[in-house]
This record gives sequence, structure tokens and C-alpha cells, in this order.
Amino acid sequence: MTASPSPIYTILENTKIDSALKSIAEKVLNNERISFDEGVLLYEKGELGFVGMLANYIRNKKHGNKTYFNRNFHVEPTNVCVYSCKFCSYSRLIKHREEGWELSIDDILNKIKQYDGQPVTEVHITGGVIPKQDFNFYQDLFKAIKQHRPELHIKALTPVEYHYIFKKAKVSYAEGMQAMKNAGLDSMPGGGAEIFDSKIRDEIAGGKCSAEEWLSIHETAHQLGIPSNATMLYGHIENFTHRVDHMERLRQLQDKTHGFNAFIPLKFRNQHNEMEHLPEATITEDLRNYAIARIYLDNFEHIKSYWAMIGRNTTQLSLNFGVDDVDGTIDDTTKIYSMAGSEEQIPAMSTRELVNLIKAVGRTPIERDTLYNVVQDYTYVVFEEDEKEKARMY
Repeated sequence: MTASPSPIYTILENTKIDSALKSIAEKVLNNERISFDEGVLLYEKGELGFVGMLANYIRNKKHGNKTYFNRNFHVEPTNVCVYSCKFCSYSRLIKHREEGWELSIDDILNKIKQYDGQPVTEVHITGGVIPKQDFNFYQDLFKAIKQHRPELHIKALTPVEYHYIFKKAKVSYAEGMQAMKNAGLDSMPGGGAEIFDSKIRDEIAGGKCSAEEWLSIHETAHQLGIPSNATMLYGHIENFTHRVDHMERLRQLQDKTHGFNAFIPLKFRNQHNEMEHLPEATITEDLRNYAIARIYLDNFEHIKSYWAMIGRNTTQLSLNFGVDDVDGTIDDTTKIYSMAGSEEQIPAMSTRELVNLIKAVGRTPIERDTLYNVVQDYTYVVFEEDEKEKARMY
């Protein structure tokens, strides 16, 4: 008995579709890589339903119905920064440091100790860049965290931070990353990528590490066995070619190192920054962007949407447009999101809320650790609070 063909074949055969788009669909079905020009074409001509269909096909082929999340919390050592990025609503320049915060190692440890006894698996550490939070500061911080809670996964600092720290300490990327690993660093987040095109990058984030330096630090980390994530800031002054160029560079590095865990498109938010005159991308464009990322980045296992940035409803929609990960509980008063005008002004969600958010759209919630090892399958888990609520209703 032969297997029935994918529903996509039926749709392609019975729908008038541009021949070039049809060729892309056939490549997806045949597990073939699409080209740079085909990536641009998807942005230019790929309607939401078309790219969503292809992305969902890839997502389901890779992960079935599984949707991942983790129990994590964020700590931001400072929002004071030597850089002034036009899109940033979060940082304060050093000359205005009285408007910000600068945490000591003890301050950060006290925040971490608030989660003692809780089943969190990851602390996510990133923030501004200031001279006193230097090479020794972060080595001492990572060692202190591991001494206090050895099993807690430290996902910390972006290449923007590391480039500044290593340059100031006069050490190479390899020496610096090895020192951080020895101190307890487990993985890196994906921030600071913005857009790799040099002209656009200089316009919105001039002064901080270049695209080449960002990629080099991730490559160095991967060579040392430190996995990482990757991001792309979209929906500002970039065009579709810039987005595909950005993903192409990531795809090439992933071919070389296989060190990226996930890709996270980050939506530009226009509140309280120098680019507030620009309109934000629509939800339709958000979903198209997730879908095209899933199609283009064939060597990335996971596509993640940050529920705290785009909101719960759009996050649920994204699970049918290539996304298989929604990040985590976050569980803190993270200001990076809310200060930029995110949908979630208090970005914290309980495990129960995350599980129910995923189940509500027919997906299977899987709690993972940072490296995507399964911690718990919540398919058949029923929370006591839900049972009590049902009892009250009936």
C-alpha cells in the first residue's frame, strides 16, 4: 500500500501558483535547499497562506506536534551602556546613568537566590555594556553562580558584550571564550545580531561589534563546545534582501559548526526610541517572517518566537507558521521587552499558563532544558488549579 501524497501536492496541482513559487514548494517537499534569490522571492511574492503551508510542513516533519518551552528567568546586570542604538528603548548612556541600574555580583546572586527551590533550569543574563562589568566581573559572576547552584544552566552575554569585554582585557576571542567556559558559561543567547548588512547596521547600531565580529565570536564559541542561539531584528529600515542576506550568513555558519540551537526573529518595537516614527510590522508580516525563516534555515532545528515580545495570541498563531518553541516562563520583571512597547507589560508566565497556551491550539507542550533535552511531556498533565476551576463551573 503506497503512502498518500502530501496535501501540499494536491494544493499545488489545483491552484494557480507562480511557477517560481511552485518550484520552491517542490524543493521543500523534496527536502532540497532553496537559494538566496528564492528566499527573496518568498518575501516578495509569497502570500501568508502559501509560506505558512510550507513552513508548517517543515515544522511538523521535524517536530510533529511538539512545542517546546523551558523554565527560565532573566537577569539584567545593567541597562547603562556605552553604545547608543537607535532602536533601543532599554539602555541609558553612561552620561545618564542615574536613570539606570548597575548591579553588583552580590545583587545578581540575590536575584538568583530568589529561585532557590524552584524547578528552573536556566538563567539568561544579558544587558548593557559598561567598563566596570568587565572580563574579571563576569568570570567571578559565573563562578559564583555555579558555586551556589551548579546545575543551573548559564546562558549569558551576546557578542556585543563579549567583543567589548575581550577588547578591553586585551585577549583574543578564543582566550576570552575559553575563560568564560572555564568559569561556568554553558551557552550564549542570540542577541546583538540586529541586521548584518553593514550599511543598515551602521545606521541603527553604529559603533558596536560588526556582523563579522558577531559571527566570529559565535564560531569561536561553537568550536569550544559552547552552543548558542541567533536572532534577527526585522521590521525597521531593512528590506527583504537584507533579511535573506542575514539568514544566509547564519545558514553558512551553521553548515560549518552546527552550533546554533535556535533562530529567533525579533520584531522591532517603536516605543521610546529614536526610530519611533517608523510603523511596526503587522501580525501578517510577523507570521510571514517566521514562516520564511523556517523554510530558509533548513539546518536550524528550532525556530523560536518570544511570547513576551509578540504577545500570547500571536505566539499561538506562530505555531502554525514554522515555530516550534515559545521560550520560557521568564519569571522576572524583565524590562527589555516592556520598555520597548512589547505586548506583555509584565513578562512572566507560569508553567501552567504556558502549557495551556500551547494546548489551546492543539499542540503538545514539551518542557525542555536549554539544549532541548526533554524534561517533561505535558500531554496528559492536568493542573490542580484547572480541576478546581472546572469544579466551580459545574
